[in-house]
Parts: sequence; C-alpha cells; structure tokens
Amino acid sequence: MEIKVCIGSSCHLRGSYEVIEKLKSLIAEHSLENKVNLAASFCLGKCGAGVTVTGDGEFWEGVTPETVESIFKEKVLGNK
Repeated sequence: MEIKVCIGSSCHLRGSYEVIEKLKSLIAEHSLENKVNLAASFCLGKCGAGVTVTGDGEFWEGVTPETVESIFKEKVLGNK
C-alpha cells in the first residue's frame, strides 16, 4: 500500500508533520514496513479539507493527529 501525506502550506499548518510521525509509529508498531510505503507529497489539491492523505489513490480528508490512528486502523489494518 502507498500512503502519501500532503505537506503543502495549508496541510503543514494543520499538522501534517504530526500526522506523518504518527503514521510512521503505527506502521512500525504493526510491523508493516515492508507492506506500507509512506511518503510526503506536495499539494494534493484539497487545501480546504485539512490534512489530506491518500492511500492507494483514495483520499482521506481532514486527517488530524488525533484521528489518524482510527483512520489507519480502518483503512490500512482493515485491508490487511
């Protein structure tokens, strides 16, 4: 699975760095380093939606450091 986190200006101001750090931790916690590729991406075109993340092309909008774990469990662990 490929996960991309927007690091454009709007998403950066809304916590994209913290979202990336939390995703790194969750990937390691679940030993998914060989199954999940995490990358930063410049603007994904959804600036008004908060931190935008894509997982295999599906947009996950409005992700926050507080909601990223539940989204990870649903979208990543639910698919494994």
